[in-house]
Amino acid sequence: MTLNHLDASQLSVSESWKPGIHYSQLTDVGMRRANNQDSMAVLMAGSPERFYHRGHLFVVADGMGAHAAGELASRLATEHIAMQYFRSTEEDSSEALRIAVRESNAEIHRRGQQNPEFHNMGTTASSLAILPVGAVIAHVGDSRAYRLRDGILEQLTFDHSLVWEMEASGQIHPDSVLGQSIPKNVITRSLGPNANVEVDLEGPFEIQAGDQFLLCSDGLSGQVEDEEIATIMDCLPEDLATRVLIDLANLRGGPDNSTVIIVRVAEDFAEQTSKPTQSKRHLRKQEPAAVSPLLIGTAIICFVGALGLGLAMVVLQTPVSKAMGPMIIAFILGVIAAGFCVAQYLQSKPKHKTRPLVKTTGGKGPYRRYQAKPNKEIYDRLGETVEELRTAASQRNWLMDWDKIDKLQKQGNACVEAAQFKRAIRLQAEAIIETMHQLRELNNRAANETDIER
Repeated sequence: MTLNHLDASQLSVSESWKPGIHYSQLTDVGMRRANNQDSMAVLMAGSPERFYHRGHLFVVADGMGAHAAGELASRLATEHIAMQYFRSTEEDSSEALRIAVRESNAEIHRRGQQNPEFHNMGTTASSLAILPVGAVIAHVGDSRAYRLRDGILEQLTFDHSLVWEMEASGQIHPDSVLGQSIPKNVITRSLGPNANVEVDLEGPFEIQAGDQFLLCSDGLSGQVEDEEIATIMDCLPEDLATRVLIDLANLRGGPDNSTVIIVRVAEDFAEQTSKPTQSKRHLRKQEPAAVSPLLIGTAIICFVGALGLGLAMVVLQTPVSKAMGPMIIAFILGVIAAGFCVAQYLQSKPKHKTRPLVKTTGGKGPYRRYQAKPNKEIYDRLGETVEELRTAASQRNWLMDWDKIDKLQKQGNACVEAAQFKRAIRLQAEAIIETMHQLRELNNRAANETDIER
């Protein structure tokens, strides 16, 4: 779900301003679920001023509970995080994002307590804000946020899952038998079940042109290896990469809903998001001076006058009784003027100071790193998924058209022989998309035949 019903001013993108960001988003119900409990939101800043206020926001949530409860929880998460974030009066955008996630948790918990059918409903939530200071992530659960830079994929979030918690505490080794036996989908933290929740705040991470960020639910990360994710993102444009990742997860069984958002930083990002200047429209009015120059001048004149009278008394040997009165009056007037100066200065100071990033939990990312590998090994691994479906289709006499798939793989094999691995990966990716298309066509025909029989 993409939010498109909030304040229209937050969503309309000025034709004269480009955000320097390209993104692609996709969600899919999978192969074994009747409904989609995932939800997502994308809200782009519509101008440089709005970008400097709150940046661009991307959210992925994965609901848990009975089917209606899971859908409701994830929808509430994406809607309330976005709404509270942009409405917040907190000047620090990082802290505003964390508060928005907390308030979203409170709303989901409240709704769960009101209706027995929604009791203990919950959802994960990973929120990415692209800001002038960098990328900031607020995270709860086992949905993930990654960054790909120069062929290295970094997981920026910590999975709040039993297996990750046990590994972090040193109780198990990930490659041990015990580590492999622990279910990966048992999560230890989510939005909704409890009135309060700890929110991991990661970043800010430096942003460079060419960086790619990925948000995904565990329906993807549970079926597609991190090196495969890295390689697909490295070799394909974001719109094709999102489609391939979802189709790959489905071809491998698709046991869960899958949601993917890929955000790519364009080459003109720094130029497009440069801080607004006085020459740009819709700027705030220039703030008046903190203290009135007239008051400052009055205070100085009074103090100088009082000092001058005192010196004159000494030089001219004037009786104290004659000059003391005017001197005291001048001094008092100077004190009063100075007092007004101090009061005006204090009143002009901002009421809300920008607070530093608070990192009561999280804040240690990136947690894991993987390398993009556009090579024959990854090419063959992706191809194995297609071959497994081909074998199943042959055994079960499925009517599928393999001509286009065979042509793509033949071209891919030629690219591998020529060591053109990125091109080969792209061709294999197109073969995966076509294979999934054929499988959907097969399922649609079977569904139509069932309806006719009824």
